[in-house]
Amino acid sequence: MQTFSRNFIFFLSALLLFTQPGCSAYNSVKSMFGGGEETVVEESPDSMAAEALDKFNHGKYTTSLKLFGNIQERFPFSRYSLMAKLKSADCHYYLKQYTEAIAVYEEFAGTHPTNEAIPYVLFQIGMCYYDQIDTIDRDPGSALNSESSFSKLVRLYPQSPYTPEARARILAARDFLANHEMYVATFYIKTNKTEQSISRLEYLLDNYPDTTVAPEAEELLALLNAGTPPKSTWRDWIPEIGLPDWSIFEGFGGMSP
Repeated sequence: MQTFSRNFIFFLSALLLFTQPGCSAYNSVKSMFGGGEETVVEESPDSMAAEALDKFNHGKYTTSLKLFGNIQERFPFSRYSLMAKLKSADCHYYLKQYTEAIAVYEEFAGTHPTNEAIPYVLFQIGMCYYDQIDTIDRDPGSALNSESSFSKLVRLYPQSPYTPEARARILAARDFLANHEMYVATFYIKTNKTEQSISRLEYLLDNYPDTTVAPEAEELLALLNAGTPPKSTWRDWIPEIGLPDWSIFEGFGGMSP
């Protein structure tokens, strides 16, 4: 009877161990039957998050992106899932995968509109567009989108720590857009399309009167309206071709988003 009781207790203990989650339970039972002493501990969301953040902080964005994805897939209700979502977007951003980054940031903002990270998310969406701004002879869409995104941050969260830089980058984007209009206007001068040039200069002054190129645009417009096109070549009026350094606009006031 005692032998039966001991065998039954041994069997019950083994059964309880098998019902525990993870590989460690299996290996504990395996050790009881003489199958080995090594115990494998299943990865926890804590350890996965620590590893993912370590990879991210060392610039290993592809690896950390996979780890953050695993956290969301395996532990969707853990306290790390939301962090993993946001850091996945950051990984895409630093990998210059801007379309993917914008999609994840916007999904985050849409599903968690009251989260404390929303100002940062809006700033990063603006940066995704801002970093794609090319030269004034190309499509200005990225500059327009970045201005719009940063303006949304300034409007909704005027006191956020990201707002001062967003304001400066808006001014840089607006300066770029004004230079784009100036470039188009000078192109029309080159091709003897004076009316089109006047139209673009008027648009520039109406929409970007506070930009660095505005005084030159006003001077050129006056010459064209007087019927005395500039005697210098059209190339002399071409503005700066690239995006200006946003830091030169830090501290500028009076900007309306």
